[in-house]
Amino acid sequence: MTTDTRSEAALPNGMPVWVYAAGAAALVALQIAILHGFGQPLIAASGHILPWVDDPRSADTSQQLTDWYSFSHIIHGFIFFWLLRFLVPNLPFGARLLMAMAVEISWEAAENSPAVIQHYRKQALAAGYVGDSILNSVSDTAMMSSGFVFASRVRGRTVLALALVFELFTAWAIRDNLTLNVLGLVAPSDWGPVRAIHDWQAGTGKGSGAPRS
Repeated sequence: MTTDTRSEAALPNGMPVWVYAAGAAALVALQIAILHGFGQPLIAASGHILPWVDDPRSADTSQQLTDWYSFSHIIHGFIFFWLLRFLVPNLPFGARLLMAMAVEISWEAAENSPAVIQHYRKQALAAGYVGDSILNSVSDTAMMSSGFVFASRVRGRTVLALALVFELFTAWAIRDNLTLNVLGLVAPSDWGPVRAIHDWQAGTGKGSGAPRS
């Protein structure tokens, strides 16, 4: 008996690759249309397209191709892969990837809705937050997808270790990460631990950037 060592992403599932590619393109087109409808800009107001923004306080954060919050979107991909593998293990890999993209794009639409932007702006650190550029939002979806594919090709403990490294590294570098961002979004802003976190994030230094996801 032989053992098939191919990754899950490479296993045949009877559906042509172009079908999944077309589905992904349609989802991204829908994402662009929704964000355009919300009035989000295509690119940063500066008119420049940058591959990376290092300063979380910069007006280019959430406007360019990647920034510190891109790590959070890669972790989204890790989470979606394992969650969908548990919930719908019999679905083809491509179908699960499209489902993950749909969830990610739904969040991107919600995050850039006027209501959520205003929710963020109530926090002192996010007073100037205006949402994502369309370029940044589509890049966020690409980051999630890369995390999803990566999680399909390596051992679970490696994925978990990398997620922890990303969380600890970004907490150290900018005083924010996926965990803190979610907590700040769902927990009451007057809750003692949340106030303490906001006070810490508002401290002097590089880590005083506005929470984004």
